[in-house]
Formats: sequence, structure tokens, C-alpha cells
Amino acid sequence: MPDKFNMSSPPFDRLSEPQQNQLRSALDVAYYRDKDTIVKAGAEADQLYIIIKGSVEERDTERKEVYAHYTYDDMFDVRALMSGAVKHDYVALEDTLVYLLPKDVFVTLYHSNGQFAAYFDTSLATRQQLIEEAQKQQNLGEFILTKVDEEIYHPPLILPASMPITEVTQALLNQGVDAALIELDENDPRLAAHTSRYGIVTRTNMLHAVVLEQLAANTAIGDIATYPVHQVEKHEFLFNAMVTMTRQRVKRLMVCEGKEAVGMLDMTQILSAFSTHSHVLSLSIARANSIDELALASNRQQQLVDSLVTNGIRTRFMMELVSAVNEQIIERAFELVVPPAMHNHCCLIVMGSEGRGEQILKTDQDNALILEQGLEWPNQQRVLDELNHTLARLGYPLCPGNVMVSNPHWVRTTTEWQQHIEKLVASANSESVMEIAILADARAVAGNLELLAPVKQHLQQQMEGQELILTEFTRPALNFAVPLTLFGNVKSSKQGVDLKQGGSSLLFTVFER
Repeated sequence: MPDKFNMSSPPFDRLSEPQQNQLRSALDVAYYRDKDTIVKAGAEADQLYIIIKGSVEERDTERKEVYAHYTYDDMFDVRALMSGAVKHDYVALEDTLVYLLPKDVFVTLYHSNGQFAAYFDTSLATRQQLIEEAQKQQNLGEFILTKVDEEIYHPPLILPASMPITEVTQALLNQGVDAALIELDENDPRLAAHTSRYGIVTRTNMLHAVVLEQLAANTAIGDIATYPVHQVEKHEFLFNAMVTMTRQRVKRLMVCEGKEAVGMLDMTQILSAFSTHSHVLSLSIARANSIDELALASNRQQQLVDSLVTNGIRTRFMMELVSAVNEQIIERAFELVVPPAMHNHCCLIVMGSEGRGEQILKTDQDNALILEQGLEWPNQQRVLDELNHTLARLGYPLCPGNVMVSNPHWVRTTTEWQQHIEKLVASANSESVMEIAILADARAVAGNLELLAPVKQHLQQQMEGQELILTEFTRPALNFAVPLTLFGNVKSSKQGVDLKQGGSSLLFTVFER
């Protein structure tokens, strides 16, 4: 009889002591190897499975669709115990240990304890309600994970660079579109920096060219085409297209298959289903003219995360979108706090989890500043102090380690950063290795973004062949104990669990083996 079964978690905490003893006395333990089929579709349900260690996948008999994943403390298949037959296959994804509760004992407890029964009734009813709602309206999760194909985008209008503005205007009107791809001439100097041969022009571009710049109506369209064009590959996730639109602040993308343009994807084609999420949030951030307005927009970011989680979006995709929104919030804060005259002469960089694009929730700040050589900035320290406190007001806590632009240690010119990197590599002690690790994640988010490139390039050059320093990166992680029990459960203590340290230790332990 298992004596360590957790009776403190729902729904077992609703059982009386005699009922808990009855359950314990009936439990058995079973072990399944990786890829073992625990229960086959069509089999008679004769027990409830409660996972001790491992993970299980619920899939259809042909293995074409996955319905759910189960792990530590999860139960399956309650539905089959109530209906009598198993509908899907349950397959172990790794070595798995489970408790087995016989059906007759489960049914007895179900009928003799109303609160215990209510737990399962509510779960089943809620699940059915979600299924019905999903059938009535398009599920957000399914929508944004749709692939970009012919059903999503429309064929592109491709025009020669020599066509005059007047003819392009008529072509757009005839086709009923507001943008066209422009196939640039082979001798166009812009083609030297990119592989794509297409530019893009919109009605707005042409209006500005004729009215504001007072160009002649017969001006060749190639002269005003925007280059390069932001693009997405055919068959890429629609979600990734949304991330690109959000990050680049554009309303349309060129769809490519290799080097060929095969379509145009407009925001209007997907905004109706996604309008309450990233794009509208992005517009709110861009339109914020004060810190108070930006704070209101920033607070809506949690609603976006909640919606994505509710709809079962994968963590990796959420991190990409949240990272793009974070960049826009930080950039807009920079624009509102830093004097406009300084914007093109310095570069704000983020590091740590924000630099790696690994955030879902806002974490403490890790930022630094690269200054243009010879820049004179009155009241620089006051402005940078205000920037860090503004970001704190927007939900990004001040860094306990003081890795922020308010600390002069993290504000240098390009040359000073390069010289500092050389000193860090030369010393190779624990503190310098930590700084190198922080700088390695740097990503430019505001100001003159080009100032970061020479600093990162210098860091890469200095680290070439430095195997001794690279080994120092793993040493701190190996000093942390892996917070897992024999059965793979997370160890708990009064101080809680340090997931960052424990996760790093587990990762490097796996690499060692």
C-alpha cells in the first residue's frame, strides 16, 4: 500500500479520513517504459491513472493528432471511467511511474462523496463547455499557428521600377490593392546589401512623394520604393508573421518561396481575429505621448499573455511576441525620457533574459548604454536615473545587481566598451566572466542601433580561442544542487525553490552525462 500518496491536493483532500484510507489500501503502482502504450483506444476502462513520475501523451489511434499531455500529479482517464470505454491511446513519452486506482473504488468514492464527485463533474462540464465554444468561434491558438499559404495571402502585384507614379496609381486602383512590389533594376545600388530584388510602394508613399516632396507625376516608381521589404516565408507560422509585423511596425509582409515573391500578407487579412492583441497593443505603445499613457498600454501586456496562455500557445512563441512588445515599451520610454537631440548619438541595450528574448513576465532591468565618441550630454546622469525609474514604473523592477544605465559602470563610449572588454578577458576572474556573460546577451532596442555592432564584434574576437574562460561559465551552475527528488519531483523548502539556479544546474548536469 503506497504510504506517500498526496492526500492534501484536490480532489483527494475532499475525502474523509476513512475514505482516504480506503483509497490508499486500493492503490497499486505500475511502471511503463518510454513509448509503451499504457491504454489503447477501445479498451475497457478499469482503473484511474495518477502520474508519480514521467509524462504521458493522449493521441488518436493513427497518431495524427495529440489531444493532451499529462505529467506529475495529473490523472487520466476519468472520462473513460464514467463512459466505460477509452477513446484515445495513452502513450508514455519517457519512463513513467503511476498509481493505479481500481474503477470500482473510484466509482464508490464518487457516489459516496458529493464534493469529490463535484470536482470531476465540474472539470468535465468545463471541458465540454470549452469544446462547444471552440466549435462556435475560431480558436485563437489554432488561428495564429496556421501556416502562411495561398488561403491566407493574396497574389502580389509586381511592377517594374521604371513605371511612372501615375501608371502605378492606376494599376493599384485596377487591382483593388494599396501596395505593390517593385522589381528593382539590376544596377540599383541598393541591391548590393541584400539578396532580395524587390522594393515596395504604397499609396501613402506616392502621396508623400507628390504632395510633400513635390516630385513630378512621371517620376519612376523605383526612386521612391522602400527597400528592403519585410518578409515571411511561405508555410511559416502565421504567428511568426504577427511577431514580425509587431516588431517592425508594418501592416504588410512580402510572402516568399526561396528568393521569389509569391504573395502579400496584409494586416487587414488577420486583424479581425487578432485585433484585441499584439497589433492594437503595439499601436497604443507607439501613440503614447506621456509616461502615464505608456503605463496604461504597458499594463495591457499581461492581458495579451493571459490570452495566449488560455489558448494554449506554446511558450517559445509567447516569448517571441512578448519580447517584441517589451522592446517597443522600452524604446518608447527611451524616446519620452531622453532628449531628442541625443537619440541618434547613443544606443540603449538590454541584456539577460530580455536580451535573449526569453521573457513572458516582466523581470528586473538589465540595461546599458553605448555613447557616440566625443558626445557631450548635459544632465546625463539625471536623465539616465529618470529612465531607470520610468522603466520601474512601467513594470520592470530595478536590478538588484545595479546593472542599469543609472550606474556609470554600464555607460561607456564605443571605444571605452571595447577597452573594457579587453580588460575583462585578460583578468578572467569570476566577476569579469559574469560581465562577459551579461554582455554576450546584449541586444539594441533604442537610439542608434548601429553602435552595438562594433562592441559585439569586438567581444566575439576577444573570446576566440579562450577555452579557459568558457569553462568558467559552467562552474557556478555546477555548484548548485539539482532540486529534484529520486522520483523527479521538485524539492521544496521553507525558502522555496530557486528555479534559475536549479534549472541551470540540471542543464549542465545533463550536458556532463
